[in-house]
Amino acid sequence: MSSPRVDDDARSFWAGMREHKIVLQQCEACGRRRLPPMPSCPFCGTPGGTDTEVDGHGKVYSWVVVHRALTPAQEDEVPYTVATVELPDGVRMVGRLIGEGAPDAPVAPVFVDHDDWTELRFEVIS
Repeated sequence: MSSPRVDDDARSFWAGMREHKIVLQQCEACGRRRLPPMPSCPFCGTPGGTDTEVDGHGKVYSWVVVHRALTPAQEDEVPYTVATVELPDGVRMVGRLIGEGAPDAPVAPVFVDHDDWTELRFEVIS
């Protein structure tokens, strides 16, 4: 896997990943959290935002099973499941799913370290 491109807005998110933390932006005016990080709040338009750590537990919103590798390097990884996970505050994140996809299945974050970046996956919990 290649490492993600990190811009100034997303730097704190990816730095948090390396420390096995999920860091989202929170608007100082309306209080809503957001991902991806961006220069201003998409809900109220207020510039900036505060980095806020969340625990990453949530529920499966949607998922898809990937059966075809996108590159030759990924051929040994298929099939795998990619899920959209909804956190309690309404933020949705995308990551690989460990376990069976099911509507509203509870999940916990799993951090997978690569050479120069950390990937966020989600594991179905009971």
